[in-house]
Amino acid sequence: MTVHFIGAGPGAADLLTVRAVRLLGSAPVCLYAGTYLDPEVLAHCAPRAELIDTRHLDLDRITELLVRAHAEGKDAARLCSGDPSLYSALTEQTRRLDAHGVPWDVTPGVPAYAAAAARLGAELTVPELAQSVVLTRTRARSTAMPESEALANFARTRATLVLHLAITRIRVLAAELTADYGADCPAVVVYRASQPEELVLRGTLADIADRVEQAGLRQAAVILVGPALASAPGCAESHLYDPARERHTLPG
Repeated sequence: MTVHFIGAGPGAADLLTVRAVRLLGSAPVCLYAGTYLDPEVLAHCAPRAELIDTRHLDLDRITELLVRAHAEGKDAARLCSGDPSLYSALTEQTRRLDAHGVPWDVTPGVPAYAAAAARLGAELTVPELAQSVVLTRTRARSTAMPESEALANFARTRATLVLHLAITRIRVLAAELTADYGADCPAVVVYRASQPEELVLRGTLADIADRVEQAGLRQAAVILVGPALASAPGCAESHLYDPARERHTLPG
C-alpha cells in the first residue's frame, strides 16, 4: 500500500487537483495539517476514513501512524498545506518511510504564493521590471537558515520576494528590505488566501507592519514585496507577444 503526499492547496476545497480528490476519496486513512487547512477540504475524504489531525504530533508519531496504516494494508493520504515542494517536511517524512520500506508518491497542489497572487490579480514576473520570484522565509524560533541565504542577498536582486512563515517579524523585515527596495515599494500580505477568513492588506514597506499589527495577524499569511505588485506597474511588453516580432506562418 502507498502513502500519498497530497498538496491541499491554500485552503479552498475546490482548488485541489482532480487527482488529489480521487486519492482522498479512496484512502482509508488521512493525516492532515489542521493548523492551515480549511475543514471543507476533508469533505473530499471517504465517509468512513480515519481522520487524524497532526498539528500537535511530532515526526516520530506521524511516521508511526503512516507505517501502521501500511502494515494494515491501507493507503494513507498525507495532506500538506499548499504544495508539498515548499516547507512541508516532505524530505524528512519520506526519508523515514524509505527506512521502513513504505512506498510513497506525491501529488502537487496550488502553492500559497500562487493563490495570493491570483487574489491580487497580479503577475509576479513583469517584463523589464521583475523576471524572478524568490520564495524564502526568515528565522525566528525555527530551523536555521543557510548563511548564503541571508535576506539581504535576495533583496539586492530586487526580484519579487515572497516570504513564508515570517508574519510575526514583519516590522524587522520591512526595515531590512527598505535599503534595497525603497520605502515606497509595494508590499502586500495575504492571510489565509482562498479561505473564508481571507484578508488582504496592501501597503508599502513604510506602512505594511502597521497594517499587519493592527489586524493582529500571527500566522497563515504570506508576504509579497516588489515593484511588480504596484496597482498599475509601468513596464515593457513581452517580446513573445510583440506585434513587431517576426513570425513564421505554418504551411496549409
